[in-house]
Amino acid sequence: MLLAPLSVVVLATPAHADVLSDLEAPLRAALQSGSWVSALAIAFAAGVATSLTPCVYPMIVITVSVFGARQATSKLAAAKLSAAFVLGIAALFTPLGVVAALTGDVFGSQLSNPIVLWGLALFFLALAASMLGAFELDLPAGLKNRLAMTGGEGIKGAFILGLVNSLIAAPCTGPVVGFLLTWVGTTRDVVFGASSFFAYSLGLGMLFFFVGTFSMSLPKSGQWLEGIKSVFGIVMIAAAFYFVRELIPGFSELASHTSMFLLISCALIAAGVAVGGVHLGFHGASLLQRVRKGSGIALAVAGLCGVIGYLEALPEGAQLAWNEDYNSAKSHALTSGKPLLVDFGASWCGACGELDRHTFSDERVVREGQRFVTVRVDLSPGKDTPDKQAILASYAQRGLPLVVLHDSQGKEAARVTSFVEAPKFLEIMRTVK
Repeated sequence: MLLAPLSVVVLATPAHADVLSDLEAPLRAALQSGSWVSALAIAFAAGVATSLTPCVYPMIVITVSVFGARQATSKLAAAKLSAAFVLGIAALFTPLGVVAALTGDVFGSQLSNPIVLWGLALFFLALAASMLGAFELDLPAGLKNRLAMTGGEGIKGAFILGLVNSLIAAPCTGPVVGFLLTWVGTTRDVVFGASSFFAYSLGLGMLFFFVGTFSMSLPKSGQWLEGIKSVFGIVMIAAAFYFVRELIPGFSELASHTSMFLLISCALIAAGVAVGGVHLGFHGASLLQRVRKGSGIALAVAGLCGVIGYLEALPEGAQLAWNEDYNSAKSHALTSGKPLLVDFGASWCGACGELDRHTFSDERVVREGQRFVTVRVDLSPGKDTPDKQAILASYAQRGLPLVVLHDSQGKEAARVTSFVEAPKFLEIMRTVK
């Protein structure tokens, strides 16, 4: 279940306040706090997991022989060739992270469109189906053979072979890369986008490096490789549900932030694995095995969605008392002489979700918020309107998050345009009179 942490990365970004941001806890929390160690470690782990899929793993020893690491005259020479090969992989994937981050604002805004969300859900379901063996994503055999012969000898040849080998492995790297691109696109951080895909590349190339440098032997291919693909498939099905959870009536309200709910969710994942969601296959299996496989996948997906829901749900009472009518809240603040706190949020906004779960739910912030009139302008799919967009435009703010604090005279006193921890936000609140 190496990819389970990745799901907790990627899926909760748009949720109550975001989806690739709370399957999120390890990743998004690390990213927003400024510590990238956990986030990059998960991206690296995703690369390692990808190298264990049937598209990549069986080719490792052969590929290492092609670029000459096993014929090198010394360990140092072998290490140089192997490192060049891995850097070739990184040369293909790292720019993808940069592009995803640069276009993130466009991507994030489009996640308010239900048509886009359903399209992404169908896309991830298709990727999941390919991982589970419904069909094969593959390059034409002739093209694969031509790419495999590309490169030549020496470090330059190893680098080029690493570059093209990433294309040959596309049937298994493609779904994971698509997953990561969606997540990175919501962060809108170019440096992090490049770093996460570089870490993914290092993970993908790790076995190539060690086999090439130290002439290691690897365990033989087998059914366990198909199990790795099944894990990817289960995570991607959960991702599909996560993108459209707010478009399915009542779906988001099923979760609660209680120990019992988390226990039940984890039990469903364990039951799904035990029944056969990972180790059984659909091809060449009896009807009973196929039923067990399908049931196991369904249980594991339900449990994974439950874990996501648990991470997103707030403890009872751990939130500000939000009004939903901006104009009436603004009028009430002026007539009562209270300061006004306006929060613009959306389910596709990662930092909005972090503010909800870690800042607005802090008991000190909730207590201080009692002297404010608090209003939320929800721009989530199905809740976004031209009037709400006009309110956002009146603040001359292009993207989210946006939290604006007005003093008791109605003048803007402060604004927050990124995730801030509760203590810092509390300080801002206390300066507004």
